[in-house]
Amino acid sequence: MNINRTARIASIIEKRRPLAQKIEGVEANLKSLVSALRNLEDNRNQLLTRVDEPNVKGQLKEIDFSTIQLIEEESKKLKTLRKRLSRPTLNIGVVGRMGQGKSTLLKSLSGLTDNEIPAYEGGACTAVRSTIENKNEATKAEVTLHSEQSFLEEVIWLYYDKLGFTNKPTSLDDFANKPFPDQLPSGATNEETYKRLCEDYHYNLERYRELLTPGTVKTLQIRNEEIPDYVIQKRDKDHRLTTFKHLAVREVKIFCPFKNSDSGKIALVDVPGLGDTKLGDEELMLQTLGQEVDVVLFIRRPDPQRYQWQAVDTQLYDTAAKALNNLAGRSFMVLNHSVRTDNLKACEALQSSIDTIKVVRCEVADCSNPNDANRVFDLVLDYLANNIESLDKDYAKSCQESLSHIEAKVKTELDKARNSLGKEVQQNKDAQLFVPRFNQLWKNLRNGLQELLQELRKQRDDVDTNFKAEVDEAIQNCREDTGIPSIEKIEIQARSTGGYPNAYYQYLPEVRAHLSHKFLSLDEGLKLSLEQVKSQVAEVLINQGRLGGLTKARGSELIRGMAKLLPEQLIPGEPSKLKFGFQLLAEFELSYRGFIQHRIRQHLDGLTPNEPATLQLSTSPSAQQVFLNLKTAHAEAVYQCENALENLLSEPSQAAFAIVEEFLDRILRAEDVESEWRIFLDDVRSEVWPDEFKQLNERTRMRREWLDAVERAAQINKSNSMHSLN
Repeated sequence: MNINRTARIASIIEKRRPLAQKIEGVEANLKSLVSALRNLEDNRNQLLTRVDEPNVKGQLKEIDFSTIQLIEEESKKLKTLRKRLSRPTLNIGVVGRMGQGKSTLLKSLSGLTDNEIPAYEGGACTAVRSTIENKNEATKAEVTLHSEQSFLEEVIWLYYDKLGFTNKPTSLDDFANKPFPDQLPSGATNEETYKRLCEDYHYNLERYRELLTPGTVKTLQIRNEEIPDYVIQKRDKDHRLTTFKHLAVREVKIFCPFKNSDSGKIALVDVPGLGDTKLGDEELMLQTLGQEVDVVLFIRRPDPQRYQWQAVDTQLYDTAAKALNNLAGRSFMVLNHSVRTDNLKACEALQSSIDTIKVVRCEVADCSNPNDANRVFDLVLDYLANNIESLDKDYAKSCQESLSHIEAKVKTELDKARNSLGKEVQQNKDAQLFVPRFNQLWKNLRNGLQELLQELRKQRDDVDTNFKAEVDEAIQNCREDTGIPSIEKIEIQARSTGGYPNAYYQYLPEVRAHLSHKFLSLDEGLKLSLEQVKSQVAEVLINQGRLGGLTKARGSELIRGMAKLLPEQLIPGEPSKLKFGFQLLAEFELSYRGFIQHRIRQHLDGLTPNEPATLQLSTSPSAQQVFLNLKTAHAEAVYQCENALENLLSEPSQAAFAIVEEFLDRILRAEDVESEWRIFLDDVRSEVWPDEFKQLNERTRMRREWLDAVERAAQINKSNSMHSLN
């Protein structure tokens, strides 16, 4: 027992998984690339209806989007390869035309019987694709049944396509009830195909219909003795079907212990014999070889009288080569020596004359003899263990070369696309329109903001009326609503706290808290004052700077909107000074807590227990004295706060002037800031001067959308080179 071979096969299967995962990433990337290129193609087709310049139209038409088809074809190959590499077994496909001994070989290798793999004289016996997997357990099977939709698409529609019928059924009821066309295509093959469609599938529909599920495909677990019901097709002497379940079967998987105990994680894959008039066998073989098979065993039983390689042999080989890469390195030819027909001479003749059919080895073996069959099987297993890893690597390398070729081709076409609209057809005309308008706007903007600043300079020592109104209202509220308790409440509190001093020292901070809360309303006056100044700046930006068209926001919100709209960099490599200036003004706030509160708190010490400024009670206090002391301390605090606030009434004006002057320094006087304005306004010129740049705006928008679409595709294409399969 070659334990080494079994372990190596298991190791190879495990090593395949990382490559399968890499392929999955490449598939996702190629899907994104196809989407980006289709978007670009749609964009190109729209541009062709909009541009007038013959030169530009010609360059757009030269862009070749046939690479999309190349990518989709490569994606299909990669999907096939990924599925092959993701399998838990190494699979050997057994391929041969009907009646060549394929089923006989499968029985000899697997130990199965005619019950599971029929091999009788006459027509094709095995009716469905079967996979036989080596497992050390009692024989069992999984049967995958067609859904109604997969049955129509993968079986019935093939017949309609072959016969040229256009009214394909969309449901089983449709298939059962819709009449076939009166005019049938001529020819014996078409007649036989039509007969199979009618007599097998249509006439017998009710005999197998219950197996077809209305939703997704369904898998059944069946016992060994049930396998024949699903895989065998039998016909009577008039060639009419007598078994029907196989018509609803998509595939069968059989699990059993192989006669060769050293097979390891190996599966044999059988497809129905080619040469039958049942449609779909070639398509099924291509799909099976591409996804399910690592190595192919071709089975050929030579005629003892007339033996030579025929066109059907090379055609079968060529068909297989479409699905399996490097078929010469992945295939064996088994010439079936039939003792009954005594064709040994014919086998040896074909073995010596094999030429155009390239295989690893051509062996003569009696497929009905388990020892002879397993001799060939051993050769194949050893070859798999020794070579499959390098074969996979070679295929991955060829896929990588294809991807690199596609990447280069896409890059070439994207370079064409990038340059197809030219640098800017009307660049000079743009400059002729833009430069004088920018110069006038720049002049108006500077003058308007300077005039506003001069006005604020004159007013910076003036009392801020909004702030003063809030101060007056707050002081009035302080005097009208003192929070001082009545004499009666003081009496009650004194009795509950153990005396007038305790009540007094408890009331002092309560009155202070009540008083300080009144000044929180000053926030509103400060915010209103600054909002008005920001609105004045915004008006200049709209009227003299023409920036109103860039955002629907007004007042201070316009300044915030501009701060968000401006890019992080206008001059490459340098943080935008212009953006910083707008952020500075947008984020500047005046608040009571930050601007005034600390100046008020120092005048509230008289309402704080145990402070020097606190009025003391006499040695014989009363509720009346507590009341008067609280009232006096409160009045003194209000008076001092009022005086303090009187000295602050002009500070909001000073703060407003200071922040606007700072704003102007940032957006008008900082180094290179004029260049930033020029770059920014050039980019948004159609929104700033819509009448003058309306047509140019459309051209710029189309150009920008086109180049964005090109760059998206270029970035995805570039990332393809990072997904190496090597």
